[in-house]
Amino acid sequence: MSRPLYQAKAELFKTLGHPARIRVLELLAQREYAVGEMLPEVGVEAASLSQQLAVLRKAGLVTFRKAGSTVYYSLTSPQVAELLAVARRILSEVLTGQVELLADLQVAAPRPSPPS
Repeated sequence: MSRPLYQAKAELFKTLGHPARIRVLELLAQREYAVGEMLPEVGVEAASLSQQLAVLRKAGLVTFRKAGSTVYYSLTSPQVAELLAVARRILSEVLTGQVELLADLQVAAPRPSPPS
């Protein structure tokens, strides 16, 4: 019996639930990267980057190729980049709403009465 779609989606989002993995995917949304190029951009140790790339490979979000001793990574699908772009738009809308709410609260805040 196959697992329900909602469970598969939850596992996908769990895979995306790490800042280093998100950063890797953002980089790869721009172009193919060698592992060595990603290290300073992601800001983690080499062993940690290797672990995060393994998680992304296992999830089927990235693929790699070797050229000599250099390993290059890329996204398996442009839809991964689209997902990141949609997440950015959602966050932008949510944060805009929060800023507007904060502004409304500040306008509606009672002013302290002057000392007598």
